[in-house]
Amino acid sequence: MANKAQRAPRRTEALSRDVIVQAAVAILDAEGEEALTLRALTVRLATGYGAIYHHVADRDDLLGAAADHVIGRVVADIGGVADPREALRAVAMGLFDAIAAHPWVGAQLTREPWRPALLDVYESVSANLHALDVPERAVPDSAGALVNYILGVAGQNAANARALAASKLDRETFLANVAARWAQLDPVRYPAMHKAGRHLREHDDREQFLAGIDLILAGIAAVNHT
Repeated sequence: MANKAQRAPRRTEALSRDVIVQAAVAILDAEGEEALTLRALTVRLATGYGAIYHHVADRDDLLGAAADHVIGRVVADIGGVADPREALRAVAMGLFDAIAAHPWVGAQLTREPWRPALLDVYESVSANLHALDVPERAVPDSAGALVNYILGVAGQNAANARALAASKLDRETFLANVAARWAQLDPVRYPAMHKAGRHLREHDDREQFLAGIDLILAGIAAVNHT
């Protein structure tokens, strides 16, 4: 007969906010945002609700802290890049890869733009634009264009990856199917799509993303004569 002595053992190691956040990131990555509940955390960490609430205010606080954790590492990793243009490319690629690995991050950043994660990104981008001699008055718009492009494309790429996984198709087959559909379009109305379809199977999302970053940086330089 079951009794209270057979309950799952309680956690013996010290519980900290960082440990809780890392556990939350693991749940989010493995099962998605809907799976992250305080109940799920208590089970994973073998602890009680009180211990969780001692470190985080609520689920929203936990989601924000998880995004801060992921994005904070991206910003920290590019701290040693001396050349400002290369630093901007590095932070862009770091965010692109981070959101690909953690698809829930993109939605969280747009949901709470006042969180340290996004503020740190803007600070890093703005500082490197200053280093490129972009005029003070032009920095906010330039930083906004860069960050919005990064988050928009990275978020769409992550969504595409989820859709591809759900379709059970491998990437090569998926691109071949898209190319075949484009080939059937009216070539008079869609000439660009016909040409693009010929090279779609060799398409590289990261290369295209970085090409967009270079175009934006070139535009910023041309407009501001930097």
